[in-house]
Amino acid sequence: MTPAHHASVGSPPSDGSSAFDRRILRRLWDYIAPHRRLVYLGLALLIVTSASRLATTLFVKIAIDDHITPSDMDGFGVLMGIFVAITIAEFFLRRWQMYTVDKAGQNALLDLRRALFRHMQRLSMRFYDRNKTGTLVGRVTTDVEAVDELFSSGVVTILGDFVFLAATLAILFATNWQLTLIGLVIVPALLWVTSRVRNRVRSAYEILRRELSRMNGFLHEHTNGMPLVQLFRREAIARGEFGAVNVGVRDSQLDAVLWESTLSAAVEMLGSFTTALILWYGGGIVAESMGAPEVPGGLTLGALFLFVDYMQKFFRPLSDLSQKYTVLQNAMTASRKIFDLMDEGDVVPEPERPAPLGPTRGEIEFRDVTFAYDEGEPALRGVSFALAPGERVAIVGDTGAGKTTVFKLLTRLYHDEDADGAILVDGVDIRDYPLAELRRRVGIVPQDVFLFEGTILENIRLGHPEVDEERAARTADRLHLSELARRFPDGYRERVQERGKNLSAGEKQLVSFARVLATDPEILVLDEATSNVDSKTEHLLQEAVAEMTKGRTSLVIAHRLSTVRDVDRILVLQKGRLVEAGTHDELIEKGGVYRGLYRLQYGEESSTRDAEGATS
Repeated sequence: MTPAHHASVGSPPSDGSSAFDRRILRRLWDYIAPHRRLVYLGLALLIVTSASRLATTLFVKIAIDDHITPSDMDGFGVLMGIFVAITIAEFFLRRWQMYTVDKAGQNALLDLRRALFRHMQRLSMRFYDRNKTGTLVGRVTTDVEAVDELFSSGVVTILGDFVFLAATLAILFATNWQLTLIGLVIVPALLWVTSRVRNRVRSAYEILRRELSRMNGFLHEHTNGMPLVQLFRREAIARGEFGAVNVGVRDSQLDAVLWESTLSAAVEMLGSFTTALILWYGGGIVAESMGAPEVPGGLTLGALFLFVDYMQKFFRPLSDLSQKYTVLQNAMTASRKIFDLMDEGDVVPEPERPAPLGPTRGEIEFRDVTFAYDEGEPALRGVSFALAPGERVAIVGDTGAGKTTVFKLLTRLYHDEDADGAILVDGVDIRDYPLAELRRRVGIVPQDVFLFEGTILENIRLGHPEVDEERAARTADRLHLSELARRFPDGYRERVQERGKNLSAGEKQLVSFARVLATDPEILVLDEATSNVDSKTEHLLQEAVAEMTKGRTSLVIAHRLSTVRDVDRILVLQKGRLVEAGTHDELIEKGGVYRGLYRLQYGEESSTRDAEGATS
């Protein structure tokens, strides 16, 4: 068997050289489209506010030429009143425009995050085995934040800037085309500088995001492993490693800022050169016009002010465009990574035509199942066995024998193409079950219990509508969790700290038992469910196990052989192969692998005594 191989999410984009990818832009539009009315409204408001900005300068020109220069104040107050009214209207319109565009962007981001998280929920465990948690968290947080800048302040404002630039040029050419051409002399130099620097900016931000993802992964790993860092006196080493990661983030951030500030400063400098040219050339025309107003092509003082103001306003959008280009480049890089994750094909598929399912009897069959986690040695090799309805079967073996792999395959946590053979529940291939229905019928009590943020009752219910608080509390009482409830002032409504830090290992395991018992599954799988608890709690769990397995098909994956002596049958795995099967007494009498495991745990004397008892 050759397992499927998939590229890691952390790998660089395949087409990083392209500044804009139309395919990605179309996919982003899919999330903006439901909110396009807000986008169009924001664009319309932006055009109106741009027109008001241009109008205020025109009113100042009129004030200079018609009132201040000739010292004629008739109507000046009305003109200033209109100026103030336009300025106030612009304030409210700009406020409305910014809110409208940002609302559309945030709604689109909400949809994007939902789609991304929904896809991550469908990915198989193989995907999570090979990808770092910090990298995946970065996709949903850091990379989506980069797209946020594109949605909230990118596309719409860029379109508005182009409209503003076009209107500004039209007015300038209508006022004095020669002076306008003088003012535009610097534009080719501006475009050349922008084209030279923008690639540096994009590369710098790609490196920055990679370093940030690396730091997120380091922090996640070392925060979770802080007790181990402290116990093994690894603080100094961890600080050194984090320092190296942190320096990488700082240097990449400074490099990005250096090139971005270079671009911004260059635009500002070229804009100042343009102002100087206009004042030099236009000032001469104004001086000549004052001496001889009848000369064609003359220029008034108000018109010169209009040119200087408009050219400054003209270069400000150009400067903004250069910065927004960086934002767009950054967003495109982040979008590629997001859609690389959303295109990840390691998804456990739902059946195209689900099989008709009857009531669950609890029959399980593995037919010649072979499975490998990676392209190395298989974890299971041609394993075949069957469980009759209501039968209690234990799986034992050395560490790495493939015991836990059995339940991971039974619940389809891994992609079907990674395994050979077939697994059947009640005679139906599990690939023909809807995933939700299969996992409803098979209840799992894992060895490593994960508790979510919320109350104890919420951790038992896990959002299942059929499990109300009363049912969850009754189930907890059956497992003697009432003692736990009395320990907290809020009882079962006590909030669980991160990963259950305010509960003991045994209490967390009891909560895990209660989760399964509350949903009342027809098939039960216990994966080393009593291995990490004290003797008192183990006794409680054994009572719970006896109650839970009564009348249910039960598959008990165990390391402690003392916990499986009373099951109907024991399967022994060794290096991924099923090597023995039988009852405890039969396997002890046989003197094979199981007896060897038992002897290692309880000594030769106990093993011999059991064998003699079985013989007699």
